[in-house]
Amino acid sequence: MLPAARHQAIVDAVQRERVVRVSDLAHQLGVSLMTVRRDIELLEEGGRVERIHGGAKLPGGATTHEPGFELKSTQLPAEKRAIAAEAAKMVHEGMAVGLSAGTTTWALAQELAKGPRITVVTNSVRIADLFHHGTSSAAARYGSSVILIGGERTPSDALVGPIATAALKQLHLDLLFLGVHGMDPEAGFTTPNLLEAETDRAFVTASRKLVVLADHTKWGTQGMSTIAALEEADEVISDAGLSADARRILQESVSRLRIAAPA
Repeated sequence: MLPAARHQAIVDAVQRERVVRVSDLAHQLGVSLMTVRRDIELLEEGGRVERIHGGAKLPGGATTHEPGFELKSTQLPAEKRAIAAEAAKMVHEGMAVGLSAGTTTWALAQELAKGPRITVVTNSVRIADLFHHGTSSAAARYGSSVILIGGERTPSDALVGPIATAALKQLHLDLLFLGVHGMDPEAGFTTPNLLEAETDRAFVTASRKLVVLADHTKWGTQGMSTIAALEEADEVISDAGLSADARRILQESVSRLRIAAPA
């Protein structure tokens, strides 16, 4: 492969995955690790990617760009299903469970809609609709109840703002599954949307246990607003693509890191 084609392949991978590992790129392109590192250095000089430890990511710092639900739902579906299946093991009969809006929490909702009977509190219209209309009326069959809080709708289909935050202040949840835009050693768990961050912080405060669901591409990404520091999460569930460096940092920061294996 010519260098120009190789460079474009690297840029395409970064734009698609947000964060890519040198080892994965070397395997995909059939070249050495050193060649990929040199390519990334050249691409960084041109402002097309940004080097990170062991790989590359989209250039720039904190972002305010928020992709829509439809686009995000097409990214890493197998990894999100694996994370959802692992998270579902934590849910037991009679629990009050919070599900923030997002494509990974939506995948989890598909698992939870099969049972057991729980109370779900969410700020996602899509998640609420799934329990009411999806999986052959599973909610009616199993008796789970859904509380959908109100608010202003974001591009990621989250209901946020003062109404949502006020509603959450009245509730007490056993467990919160939080989807995030990014996770970073300095910025913590983040989102591009200021109102969504405020609402998610209210979710965290209302919950006895915080479990963050985040695929490996979220590592090294910073949204503009912090929801919580890494140390505030009781558990993080990610996938096998998470780098060794990210695993080390998370294991030092949270009580437990789970790596979900695809079925």
